[in-house]
Amino acid sequence: MTPAQLARLHARAFTFPRPWSEQEFAELLEQPGVFLLTGAQGFLLGRVIADEAELLTLAVDPDHRRQGIGQALVAKFLIESATRGAVTAFLEVAADNAPALMLYQTAGFEQAGCRNAYYIGPVGRKLDARVLRRDLSPAEAAAKAP
Repeated sequence: MTPAQLARLHARAFTFPRPWSEQEFAELLEQPGVFLLTGAQGFLLGRVIADEAELLTLAVDPDHRRQGIGQALVAKFLIESATRGAVTAFLEVAADNAPALMLYQTAGFEQAGCRNAYYIGPVGRKLDARVLRRDLSPAEAAAKAP
């Protein structure tokens, strides 16, 4: 997927917090440790620095949600992160995003903290971000090994 395609899908998937631009995707994809995972009607952007992985964003086309696309992308993220040497994975998610929270909890993530009023949207709406973390296992790294 190109940065333009990523931005279009991200805009379909997100209204709050705001979707990312084509330029933001292009810049992120050039950074060391950043990787893109794609699936049918969705994508995940992750990053590994030293032994930590961060799930930067996950977008699934709204017309194709609840079909296992997000779950498959998160599973790929865990394997890819462990393969790249990460032992812990982190992400942040809007505190009111119940479907995403359920997806991440099902994948083994637990709350590690809260960033109060982290997201600021239209008309000054503020929303907390939950910081989630998960340990990665050697088995996940081995899942991708030849």
